[in-house]
Amino acid sequence: MATKATYLRVGLLLICGTAAVIGLVLFLGKDRVREGIGYETYFRESVQGLEVGAPVKFRGVTLGQVTAIALVTAVYLRDQPIDVRRPEARLIMVRWKIDPRRLGRDIDDERAVSSGLRARLASQGITGLAYVELDFVDPTRFPAEQVPWTPEDRYIPSMPSTITQVQDAATAIAQKLQNIDVVRMATAIQTVLDDLHSQLSSGELKSILADTAGLAKSLRTTAETADLPGLVTELRNTAAAARGTLDSKDSHSLAAASTQAAERLAAATAKLPALITALEATVRRANSGTADIQADLIPVLRDARAAAANLRETSETLRRYPSSVLLGAPPPANGTNR
Repeated sequence: MATKATYLRVGLLLICGTAAVIGLVLFLGKDRVREGIGYETYFRESVQGLEVGAPVKFRGVTLGQVTAIALVTAVYLRDQPIDVRRPEARLIMVRWKIDPRRLGRDIDDERAVSSGLRARLASQGITGLAYVELDFVDPTRFPAEQVPWTPEDRYIPSMPSTITQVQDAATAIAQKLQNIDVVRMATAIQTVLDDLHSQLSSGELKSILADTAGLAKSLRTTAETADLPGLVTELRNTAAAARGTLDSKDSHSLAAASTQAAERLAAATAKLPALITALEATVRRANSGTADIQADLIPVLRDARAAAANLRETSETLRRYPSSVLLGAPPPANGTNR
């Protein structure tokens, strides 16, 4: 009886253990994405902490799981000799699948990549476990990397993780600091401090500070001896008198007269264009009348000039031959009688 009870207990224990193992496997594998849309990317950095089954998230929302992690040389460069000088030989391939039900609908990969969709490694808090994070970034800052082979799944370019970017920036700063000549800079600073100490001790700076102190003392003495309350009172009285002058009736009358003068000046200015137009028309009419008078006077002046010429000739003839009035024409020019 004891042996049968022992066998029964061992059998029950084995059955319970088997059921527990099967339940654990089902529990751990219930979130596995066995059928979905396959993607892959290639990282240049270490993927320490990233394991198969790690989640793939888009801005914190889990869309799928990592299905494979391998070296590119073992997947796409198997038939080629390994050349570590090639950047492609140091890449790490990561594949994952996305559950279409969680995505909602299929996406246009080319448009998403051109718009800045990139994959990067991210860490889950302080545990050190990593996952793949998808996000949209500036495509000009992180351009899509072209690979010399045809990816088996849909390809999404990668970008450095935040930790890698910080490390790269720190490395660049450290390199710049290494290029600084610290000894020379310290020597220059010490020289400046020595010059400053010399100027403060016995140089021109000492005399300038002394003069400044004397000027401040003189200003303090002047301020103490001056009748500041009386000056403030006079300023207040002056301000009150100015305010009273501005509030007086004469000031209001002057302002009103100035306003009227400005309005009259504006009205006169508004009439100026019409006056100028009328004046221009009058000048044009005067010019036209002058031209007509000139046209009429020219023949009269021409006849008067001809008459004056004839009169001048007649006068000259009478002056030379007065008898021609009574006797007729003057004698011939050669003096012979016909």
